[in-house]
Amino acid sequence: MQKKLGDIRREAEERDAKKRADKLGLPYADVRKLPVSIEAVRLVAEKDAKAAKAASVQLKVRELALLVFDPDLAETKKLIEELKEKKYAIKLFVVSLSALNQIWHFYEFVPPETKEITGRVEIGKERLGELLSRLQGLTAVQKEVAGADFGKTTTTTLLETILAGAMANRVSDIHLEAEEKTAKIRFRIDGILRDIFDKLPPKNYASLISRIKLLSGLKMNIRSQPQDGRFAVALPTKEIEMRVSIIPSEFGETIVMRILDPDAISVTLEQLGLRKDDYDIVEAELKKPHGLILNTGPTGSGKTTTLYAFLRKLVSPEIKIITVEDPIEYRILGVEQTQVDPEAGYTFALGLRAIVRQDPDVILVGEIRDLETADIALQASLTGHMVFSTLHTNDAVGAVPRLVDLGVKPQTIGPALSLVIAQRLVRKLCENCKKAATVPPDIDKKIKKFMEKLPARIDRKPYAKISLFEAVGCKECNDLGYKGRRGIFEFFKGGPDLETLVLKETSQVSLRKLAAEQGMVTMQEDGILKAIAGITTLEEVESATGLIEWPD
Repeated sequence: MQKKLGDIRREAEERDAKKRADKLGLPYADVRKLPVSIEAVRLVAEKDAKAAKAASVQLKVRELALLVFDPDLAETKKLIEELKEKKYAIKLFVVSLSALNQIWHFYEFVPPETKEITGRVEIGKERLGELLSRLQGLTAVQKEVAGADFGKTTTTTLLETILAGAMANRVSDIHLEAEEKTAKIRFRIDGILRDIFDKLPPKNYASLISRIKLLSGLKMNIRSQPQDGRFAVALPTKEIEMRVSIIPSEFGETIVMRILDPDAISVTLEQLGLRKDDYDIVEAELKKPHGLILNTGPTGSGKTTTLYAFLRKLVSPEIKIITVEDPIEYRILGVEQTQVDPEAGYTFALGLRAIVRQDPDVILVGEIRDLETADIALQASLTGHMVFSTLHTNDAVGAVPRLVDLGVKPQTIGPALSLVIAQRLVRKLCENCKKAATVPPDIDKKIKKFMEKLPARIDRKPYAKISLFEAVGCKECNDLGYKGRRGIFEFFKGGPDLETLVLKETSQVSLRKLAAEQGMVTMQEDGILKAIAGITTLEEVESATGLIEWPD
């Protein structure tokens, strides 16, 4: 009855807010249906937001959505002016006081002293377009840098060239390395490093480091200790974050800049490249109201991309999704994302405890690193929440003994664990230049035997004709023969059989036997199927999973 009265009062408040919005000629917002960005919330200090009866909830490039109770209040006007002075374009929405109270609760997820993006590189629209057009292909970037007059080239021009060249060629990381007499620039594409220029003069390199440090808010005079920071590259339609890591080396400081392009990770569940049988397993698990789904693998194996694809599949106005990450790599519309800050005491465990109190339906924990986080994650899955997280193990079945090693009780693991995923990334053959390869008789025989021993759930029709392809190289793929990457996966399901087994033993041998009984397809087997389908090569599969173990 009390809840019903509260709902009636809230509806009356929302009607009043809508009337006031119409009277003021401003849009009204119902925050019960509005996705909230923690990054936007933290742009306004909690005390300032409450004094102004306002809250910032969404940020797109420099456009900020600001919720206000009354735009004519003196404190509200003051806040709006302060935000405008910081070069934000303000879009006002009128809301109720209850709505603001609801948003202010999000300050619990804003860790103290959260590091902000310190600087921005703003490349003019025409200049950016011209650079992106001219620097298509690594050869073009190499010629551009090699042809520079380092006696006259400004640091700004050099940095713009490096950044634009990286963005034009699907680069994930930029490496700047000090050597004895010069410095080197390298790009990582699809997991492989490529040299761009190895004769950068020390003077220009020192200026480049200083410029990057300044943009990233790092200490200019510290050269003997590691430092981490970040800055943004402002494009006409979006901002690309550059995560910066600097370490001392033998001949000076070395920099790696990770490029976090939101478009690069905007992968849907359908675009992950799962086989139909594996897709059905994932879809069935995502439809469940609760459970723990773990994604395992080394750094750089695509775990975050996969879990974000799961979140996108679940995003809906009817459910609440909250994450605690380290750091937040990409923003997802409709998901409340928070970031850990160990220096301020905001850890995965503390963040997870706070999140559970916010009545979420779905929780993503960036990584399970300790017993406390593991226990809370498992308990959350047992109390009606869908929980996603990652764990560092070599394969899917290895997640169970890893949890036991952390100190988790086996009797908790069985009921809580719904699905364990293991994955790696293999390079995709370039569709423009890949060439059909002759299949040697011995390999043909091995593949046929391999197909016979696969679980019955796999549809054999797409692999009826055994054909392999080889990498060639062309302008489209920078003469690599490969363009882009694709995940290879294995799925180990939870359930009554796992519950029974973990109470007796948690050895890898017994768990692999259970996985085989489930009909699990290993990462290597998935990779071989992708090679037969012409997506990748057997060499790539071996590079990611080790020497292929063909059936006897």
